[in-house]
Amino acid sequence: MNTKGFFSLIIILSFSIHTVYSQYNKKHIEKIDNLFTSWNAPNHPGGSIMVVKNGTTIFSKAYGLASLEYNVSNTTNTLFNIGSISKQFTAMGIVLLEEQNKLSFNDNIRKHLTELPDFGKTITIRHLLDHTSGLRDIHGLLGIAGWRSKDLETNEDISRILKNQKNLNFKPGKEFSYCNTGYILLAKIIERISKTSFRDWMKKNIFDPLGMKETYVEDQYDRVVLNNATSYYSSEEIKRAIDHWGYYGSGNMHSTTADLNLWLQNFITSEEKWAKSFQKLLTVTPLTNGFDTNYGFGVRIEKHIGRKVIQHGGAVGGFRSIVKVYPEEQFKIIILSNFSGGDIYRKSNKITQIVLGSKDIKQEKKQEKQSQKVQVSLSNKNLSKFEGIYWSSEEKYGRILYLKNDTLRYKKPSGNEYLLAPINKNTFRILNTNEDILLSFDAKETTPKIKVSIPNQIPGVLEFHQSITKDNTVDPIEYIGDYYSPELRTTYSISLENSNLYCEHVRHGKIKMIRLFDDIFKGDWPVSILEIKRDHNGKVQGIYMSNGRTRNVWFKKN
Repeated sequence: MNTKGFFSLIIILSFSIHTVYSQYNKKHIEKIDNLFTSWNAPNHPGGSIMVVKNGTTIFSKAYGLASLEYNVSNTTNTLFNIGSISKQFTAMGIVLLEEQNKLSFNDNIRKHLTELPDFGKTITIRHLLDHTSGLRDIHGLLGIAGWRSKDLETNEDISRILKNQKNLNFKPGKEFSYCNTGYILLAKIIERISKTSFRDWMKKNIFDPLGMKETYVEDQYDRVVLNNATSYYSSEEIKRAIDHWGYYGSGNMHSTTADLNLWLQNFITSEEKWAKSFQKLLTVTPLTNGFDTNYGFGVRIEKHIGRKVIQHGGAVGGFRSIVKVYPEEQFKIIILSNFSGGDIYRKSNKITQIVLGSKDIKQEKKQEKQSQKVQVSLSNKNLSKFEGIYWSSEEKYGRILYLKNDTLRYKKPSGNEYLLAPINKNTFRILNTNEDILLSFDAKETTPKIKVSIPNQIPGVLEFHQSITKDNTVDPIEYIGDYYSPELRTTYSISLENSNLYCEHVRHGKIKMIRLFDDIFKGDWPVSILEIKRDHNGKVQGIYMSNGRTRNVWFKKN
């Protein structure tokens, strides 16, 4: 090609790129910008946003203050704690070691972490990667042990607590339950195999090779690193928030929108040496019941407005972050924020609709539901056999089913209730909800059960707990006493004051307990659910405490 032809080609390409960029400027930039203008209010935190389409950055802008105390603005180069987005980088570390034949995804984790207890069931590295290990999540576990919400939670703390654990939330592979504990253990496996600190290994093997020059692992909470945003809570007023939890592996990596853009590009196109590695991050392993989750190795693989999206969010202190890549559309969204009230997930969806357009999926679902007809009519006698109080021992929630005005009703302890429409003699549809939820009754079991089916979710199970006519009056004197957990080596006391029951811990103070059902109570964090355990004579033996992703921590009554 001669020189004239070469320069002509450059001019044509430059014009094409400018045309595409201008097109998105005219159509979309103002709309995207308007989503974040409130972040530019005086004395307000904000964040940094990047939107990329077909390899062209169509939007990159920062808003608000990185530091309210010193009036320092956020920039497009500001570092933010990206929270749980860190998990996909830890997962990549494991993938690289697997490709070097230094581990197998199917290895028992005790092969590499011999100090962990033997739960009697094999937990594999794969179970840690896809959140199906059954391990209790650190936040709930440490909360029950006495950690407050603003206390540091370090990897060393987790190791000490895990050594004394006796039980799991569930059998490995049976359920999906998001678990930070697993990714902290994955970081430890990387350190054991590499004989290098997690921070240094990640920098040398992942961040630097991919050109992510600003990204780093924060494993020293008192370290000073320039250009970091400060974290804030925001509701009625803005307050300082913690900037990190103190652990690494499942969180506490810091990055910029530009660095994360480089990372996300590999889910669209990547160099040959990285292609297989990024593909492995998209591995989804079915549960033992055959149900496919939407979680790979540190990433969620989902559908949004009919398009495939690979995404993950992050939250730590006041930091909020989300990354999304639509590989088939060559479209990426990165939002990093240093305050909790930014509503970034909804904003990310708005950006997708602005750039890609959208079908009204909700309207389609609504029309589909409206077209679904109630297929059968059941007598009050048949309906009344389903009445009762049902409890999920796995998910720790209960529902009351009762008959009123010829209609079976599904009631929450809070008082909210829904009508049930029969579609056959044992299956009902919950009316007036945003999802098509079905309840299927199995009366053949020794204990009657309800299977709760929600589209694209693992079915839940509620078991018959007691009749709706049973008297829940129990002498609270039976509960009073001290309760000790050998797993957490801590004690709670149950007391009665002015007819109110309290559960007390030296670090959490007194927590008022509200009765849900006969021996089941709810309270404030960390004692979200408390279940009384009795012997065959009805004498109180102890209590089980649960909160979210931590279930059934045993406390024996002294």
